[in-house]
Amino acid sequence: MSVPKGYTCGLSMLTVAAVVWAALVEVQFAVGLAQIAARPAPFTEVASGFPESGGFPSNSAEAKAGQGTETPGDAQAELSRVIAQMDRTATSFHTAQAQFVWTQYISVVDEKDVQEGTVYFRRVGQQVEMAADITDPTPKQVLFSDGKVQLYQPKTGQYNQYDTGKYQGVVESFLVLGFGGSGQDMLKSFTVTYLGKETMDGVAVAKLDLVPKSEKARNTFEHIYLWIDLDRGVSLQQQMFAPKPDKDYRLAKYSDIQLREKIPDSVFKIKTKS
Repeated sequence: MSVPKGYTCGLSMLTVAAVVWAALVEVQFAVGLAQIAARPAPFTEVASGFPESGGFPSNSAEAKAGQGTETPGDAQAELSRVIAQMDRTATSFHTAQAQFVWTQYISVVDEKDVQEGTVYFRRVGQQVEMAADITDPTPKQVLFSDGKVQLYQPKTGQYNQYDTGKYQGVVESFLVLGFGGSGQDMLKSFTVTYLGKETMDGVAVAKLDLVPKSEKARNTFEHIYLWIDLDRGVSLQQQMFAPKPDKDYRLAKYSDIQLREKIPDSVFKIKTKS
């Protein structure tokens, strides 16, 4: 299935991160990150702190609906607590792995592409490595390591590599969005809105709305919903939206999240047939 022109970002994530990520991690997301990294302008901007409005955009009906009975002051206090928990998690972060279900919705054909598998993260010195093993419906391997995104499809033997160059740190920040990335780093790249507390699979989470501060980033995805586990400071779900009028989105849901477990080095290597 082809992806419409202009929709280069899938998730997670990350992430970014992003991914981006996050996130933010599957093939289209990794390609999107590499394409973003190749653009001439930096992807992040330094934030001065929380939005002056207390974190609630005046023109966002959906954000207002998520406030419930909380005042802007209460919301900012709750957001501060979520950011602090993410910072604590980032400080002690070494590894993470999780099962995932990634759903990409493409509005022009009104279709959803669902992929499942396992994603892995680890911090090596000051760098972050990510590996994704997609098992269903078609096996694929994605690896981000040493500033390069590698993609391998075992059935066809197709292998691609993308060098993120001087934007390696930017790509990393999106890959670890909600998985080892700090709350303070998140504030540098996004205007963050606290939308309230929810329960997801029996876990208390905070729902955040992230709007990229970079105009170039907003041309790729308009905003991201992030559901953060209030106890562990990691993301249980991420949803990235393409710019309007497109209605495309990428939804990533994570389960069986394991932190600080030993991950074999072999996981962070592309396993080709040759």
